[in-house]
Amino acid sequence: MSTEYRIKSWADLQDKLFSNTFDDKIQRHRSPFIYRGMNDANKTLKTSLARLGGPFDKLEHHLLRNFKKYAHTNVLSGQSNWNWLALAQHHGLPSRLLDWTYSPYVALHFATNDLQRYNEDGVIWVLNYVKLNQYMPEKLKEAINQEQSNTFTAEMLDGVCKTLGELDQLSEEEFLLFLEPPSLDDRIVNQFALFSLLSNPTRLLDDWLEDHNQFCERVILPKELKWEIRDKLDQANITERVLFPGLDGLSQWLKRQYSSKNSEEE
Repeated sequence: MSTEYRIKSWADLQDKLFSNTFDDKIQRHRSPFIYRGMNDANKTLKTSLARLGGPFDKLEHHLLRNFKKYAHTNVLSGQSNWNWLALAQHHGLPSRLLDWTYSPYVALHFATNDLQRYNEDGVIWVLNYVKLNQYMPEKLKEAINQEQSNTFTAEMLDGVCKTLGELDQLSEEEFLLFLEPPSLDDRIVNQFALFSLLSNPTRLLDDWLEDHNQFCERVILPKELKWEIRDKLDQANITERVLFPGLDGLSQWLKRQYSSKNSEEE
């Protein structure tokens, strides 16, 4: 089972999220961790593709093919399948990708942005993505080592495999990689976003991480601390207004900003 740590206070939270981030080699604080925040600590890391139910793994190719067919012609015409996959995920198409961030504060936002879930503990998933790279097939490890990187861009991944089908065939062992999307819009940039991609679309990431739990931790946010965490994030300008630039994000921020602890939603 993944290690869990239950936060005791705001100060404790800061210490925990920034612990073990010092890199002795360069004598700088350069974190090897990525984060995913969720409002409900009981929720799994199920992908939007898996939530379709049925033979969802058989639908993956068709979803992406039709997205490319019907998307506006100048969106990513002629671009890599990996950029198309990132674009599709970004706009809500079910996929095997999961959203992560390099920023612990952005993850905290997504663990405290739903006022209707303040009666439930939240969670921050913390992965040492640098260490997890060791479980990739040799071809993928060679590609990122050559670029002296810990994540893939679409161009780097294209050099090894160009489709999800080719990716799945790289190894009989299941593996996880991390893909940085292109800077499609300010939302991706401001959220400091990247995606995880598991080679087996039917495998729940929680289960895969159980076999590699030394590089995974769950930081539990007690429901009693959510209001304090949320208010301090707002003061630090970690809000929908910044993370979702535009009128929708502005409206979401203002709605939450002016809500009381006793507000109700229909």
